[in-house]
Amino acid sequence: MTEGAGATQTSPFAPGARVEVRDAEWMVRTCTPAASAVDGHMVRAVGVSEFVRGEDAVFFTGIEEVTALDPERTRLVHDDSSGYVRSRLYLESVLRRTPLPQSERRLAMPDKFLLKDLVYQRRPAELALRELRPRVLIADVVGLGKTLEIGLILAELIRRGRGERILVVTPQQVLEQFQQELWTRFAIPLVRLDSVGLERVQRDIPAGRNPFLYFKRAIISVDTLKNQGKYGQHLRSMHWDAVVIDESHNLINEGNLRNQLARLLAAQTDALLLASATPHNGNSESFAELIRLLDPAAIADPKDYSAKDIEHLYIRRTKVHPEVRAEMGDDWPERGPSVSVRCAATPAEEKVFAELTRVWLAGEEREGGPVTRKERRLFPYTLLKAFLSSHVALATTVENRLKTITTSGTDALKDGEDEREHKALLDLRDLAREIGDADSAKLKGLVKELEQIGVKAKSPTRAVVFSESVPTLEWLNETLPKELGLKPEQVALMHGGLSDTEQQRIISDFALETSKVRVLVTGDVASEGVNLHRQCHHIVHYDLPWSLIRIEQRNGRIDRFGQKHHPQFRALVLTSTVEGAKDDTVVSERLLDREEKAHRAMGTAETVTGLFSAKKEEDRLIQDLLKGHTVDESLDAAHQQQEEGSAWAGDVLFGDVGVPEGEAAPERAPEPQLFGSTEEFVRAALGTVAGEVSVDEDERILAFEPPRDLAHRLSALPVDYLRELKVKERLRVTFDREHAQKRLDEARATKTTWPDTSYVTDLHPLVEWLVDKVQVQTHRNEAPVIRADVDAPVFLVQGTYSNELGQPTVVEWMAVTGLPGEPRVEDMFDALDRAGVGTGMVNTGQPGDLSGLQELVPEAVRAARAHLAERSAEYDARIKEDLARPQQRLEQWQQLSLQGLGEDLRGLRKKERVHDTYAEQQRLMRRMSTAGEPLLRVLAVVKGEN
Repeated sequence: MTEGAGATQTSPFAPGARVEVRDAEWMVRTCTPAASAVDGHMVRAVGVSEFVRGEDAVFFTGIEEVTALDPERTRLVHDDSSGYVRSRLYLESVLRRTPLPQSERRLAMPDKFLLKDLVYQRRPAELALRELRPRVLIADVVGLGKTLEIGLILAELIRRGRGERILVVTPQQVLEQFQQELWTRFAIPLVRLDSVGLERVQRDIPAGRNPFLYFKRAIISVDTLKNQGKYGQHLRSMHWDAVVIDESHNLINEGNLRNQLARLLAAQTDALLLASATPHNGNSESFAELIRLLDPAAIADPKDYSAKDIEHLYIRRTKVHPEVRAEMGDDWPERGPSVSVRCAATPAEEKVFAELTRVWLAGEEREGGPVTRKERRLFPYTLLKAFLSSHVALATTVENRLKTITTSGTDALKDGEDEREHKALLDLRDLAREIGDADSAKLKGLVKELEQIGVKAKSPTRAVVFSESVPTLEWLNETLPKELGLKPEQVALMHGGLSDTEQQRIISDFALETSKVRVLVTGDVASEGVNLHRQCHHIVHYDLPWSLIRIEQRNGRIDRFGQKHHPQFRALVLTSTVEGAKDDTVVSERLLDREEKAHRAMGTAETVTGLFSAKKEEDRLIQDLLKGHTVDESLDAAHQQQEEGSAWAGDVLFGDVGVPEGEAAPERAPEPQLFGSTEEFVRAALGTVAGEVSVDEDERILAFEPPRDLAHRLSALPVDYLRELKVKERLRVTFDREHAQKRLDEARATKTTWPDTSYVTDLHPLVEWLVDKVQVQTHRNEAPVIRADVDAPVFLVQGTYSNELGQPTVVEWMAVTGLPGEPRVEDMFDALDRAGVGTGMVNTGQPGDLSGLQELVPEAVRAARAHLAERSAEYDARIKEDLARPQQRLEQWQQLSLQGLGEDLRGLRKKERVHDTYAEQQRLMRRMSTAGEPLLRVLAVVKGEN
């Protein structure tokens, strides 16, 4: 077949093939090379014969004798079922179980899920499937639906047999949210390995065993997983079909634990999906490191590359992209204005403003010089920001500094510390202590704004209140109930100090219509990835970050796809009459205005400064304030500097990348089927092969007690969800998209955000279970015979070529006719259509003699094999075309990487790294090429009525 392929069949078993092991019959699910060459290939299979039926197993060809069933010895059997339903179910199950070939780049499943079918959300899947290995960075701005885009990619990979083992890595606060989206929208169950989940897993498996081997699809927080001392050995022994890393900008800092984790996972997976609304820090070399996780041979010079160099790996759209804007409709109303709510400082607060202005912020102009040493010249701004948050935050910041410079338990200064700073801190502490709740202008302003919004005990209106300071959050959580006439449980507090399970509980509860919570006070732990828009469209910034990026991230929690109201934003601005005071009008109010203008004009505010990092934005702003510049001068100078000095940033990061305007919608792959819909297949299979399952059904819902093996497949879902809704006792499913959405909406109006009725997609455990049930009921090396309107027998044969990874590169569905005599091979589905095989068939129950047909089986197999051999050149051309682009990119990368390298030690080392990377990429491409002989299977025979 492919040039260079040895005589030995590299991938011995195609998915769906029948094999014999230990005197039992098994159906192959996947066949991939084992980690050790001694072990041969790892075969994942499900039992077919009586004593192993339905059992999952893993065999190693180097240890076990795994024998393929000979297609020429296929035994033909009558199908006596009504309407030949068993044969049709079997053929349909083979279609569903057979992965789409590697050469099929079109999308097969874009409109089969519980979500609005939007072209712009299909684009990342289209991009991922263009390449040999689906590896892509989805950098759409906040709110466009990156989780849904990831779900669409994973669904396509699963349909191609390339999503059997999936690992999703997210921040801990979005674990359940991500898990829930993939289940309710796509019916992809993920085991949640949070702190509680891992404890349960460790209790259920033998000590020291790898927990990742027990669940083929899992979701875990990056903070849990980065502990490589605990999980590194387990991770290094795993290979994943697909790894997803959400909020991947946290991976950029080379050398940190997250970066090390990402490098490890990138090397252990075929598909790698990175997602982040801010995937860069403005540094071309740091961004190159992130891209190299996807493709180490993408960028030759990390200081000099363009968007074209990475267009096969990177996609980014903003809200103003024409395709996005055209499809939003009512699912994303325009945001309302960002309202600055000025709060005049009280006399007690003015004293603090005066003290900060005169003593701490005067700098060199202060009599006697700055109150802090040079190395701590930014500390006065730390105090200012704390005070602009609250007097409580200021008091805490002062106390923390005093603890650092004084002897424990006293106000006595440690040796070497500055007496002037010590005295200034004590004075500031006294002023902060004089401020009570009644003296807080912002607290009064917040209460007034929340009341105007309509937040009250018996009102459904809710608001999110953001603050950067944990002491401020804790104080507001304690104070707001009595100020607003709310019960304590109607105000919820969330910050990074809470456990992962507690953060998830708070977020899930806030999404419920019946939640008691009316005000969520939270820090910036909720500003990344968290959905807060389902029951809320009001945000109040109690204090504002000094970063446009962080403000936009906060606003994005409610300004996102799926919001039904115009998002409303307010920021409390503390004002002062003290001459020279840097109150909130100096910084926060200006940032609020600039973020709004940038977002409306460009769809994002991250490009204003060109710094692409919240911390860098804040640090630069403070440095400019120290130099006497205004906020606007600082922002304008940063933008001008970025435009003049970084063509890279303008080319790679600004605007929309990856989708030219006016590009045609992604093509749809044809998916032949013998049943009109998934619903028809499921209903027929339940009535025919599912044993004693008693089904209650109506036009919208099927409900039944799931058998033990099906219930086991549902174990990936959260324990509390399974327990509360008793899913393992009674499974409720629907094929009606509108009804499924209604049940999901109703769930959010009750005590759980998980619906009691799940939407059946082609990936639903119920469908997968029925496919397996149908397949295992066809006995060893047997094929059914169907009577239909044909003049001569038609042998239905499947032919599959695979690569070294066990992934199909070619799948042919053949109908062999003209036997005995001159065999002809045509498309199987054309033949089935002409024969009228489908719903409405009548089985007269007259079997007839099959001996003549039986004698023709070897000839039919030989004809199919010869047909595949005749078309091998065409198949080779497809694979070569697939390999041409990555090979060309690899050659260009090697050439550019080696340019200008000397013969010194540094140059020689880089040459060695380049050659190693080149060799590894070449090895990967060879493994993606077709290898070995085709695997054939006789599926059925259609014969005439006579």
